[in-house]
Amino acid sequence: MAENIQTNLINLEEKLNEIDSQINKFKQISSDEGIKLNEVVEILERKKLQLLDELDAWQKTLIARHKDRPLASDYINSVFTGFTALCGDRHIMDDHAIISGMAYLEGRPVVVVAQDKGRTTEEKVLRNFGMPHPEGYRKAMRVMKFAEKFNRPIITFIDTPGAYPGIEAEERGQALAIAENLRDMSQLAVPVLAVVLGEGGSGGALALSVADRILMLKYSIYSVISPEGCASILFRDAGKAPLAAAALKLTADDLYKFKIIDQIINEPSGGAHRDPKSTIENVKAALISNLDELCKKDKNELVKGRYKKFREMGVFCSFES
Repeated sequence: MAENIQTNLINLEEKLNEIDSQINKFKQISSDEGIKLNEVVEILERKKLQLLDELDAWQKTLIARHKDRPLASDYINSVFTGFTALCGDRHIMDDHAIISGMAYLEGRPVVVVAQDKGRTTEEKVLRNFGMPHPEGYRKAMRVMKFAEKFNRPIITFIDTPGAYPGIEAEERGQALAIAENLRDMSQLAVPVLAVVLGEGGSGGALALSVADRILMLKYSIYSVISPEGCASILFRDAGKAPLAAAALKLTADDLYKFKIIDQIINEPSGGAHRDPKSTIENVKAALISNLDELCKKDKNELVKGRYKKFREMGVFCSFES
């Protein structure tokens, strides 16, 4: 399974790199020798777009998990100024899988709560590969209530395979911590904006995404379960993850169509890892425009709208003949 995943990623990267190389080559020839090669470049650009348009749900899942994809910490360092971390749940410990704190977004004071997988081996271990313990969710809620107290908008960044499923996490109330976040986030009297950066896995993602608006990067995923987990349960074979990914409808395009999310943030061709700077700029622009709109609403309107938004998800309608 791991070998197949790596092969799929390598094949896609090789094809994109080859096309990019050809495009750059012909552009250089055109510039150096004054030869018009616009048609050739356009053909290659169309070929590249066709390749990306044909990506299936599983291939997008692989892009969402790419090792070089920008992490929440990258966005925090680039999008905000004056970030000051707020640590610990005031009960047991500080969960490093969740980064939280105060910051400024173009001069506007905000509070940021983010899941981070870590980049190096040491960071991955420290951050538990982006899988929060209950203390992480309690820390997140503590910081969000702090934001409410001081009337600061809340921005959450979601990137997790799911909440940590270990026995010790269950013993310390993992399910309760997630449930309390769902309840309390729905009543926060400040704007709440959630952005899915990579993986949005199960309740571990939902615990930070009861928001007024949910945004997703183009190649991110957001699902009740991982494709591998779904395949293991339904088909008794994790190798059928590509089939499960298609059935789960976990891509940004699918979820926007179902009105689960509110906006798709564009990524560079092939994924955010191919041009992190432009992706971060796109995210920043989306944050600013959405907060400009949300901050004009009064507290009651925000809470009522958020409640209505989530109550309308998954409702079945019947029509009389």
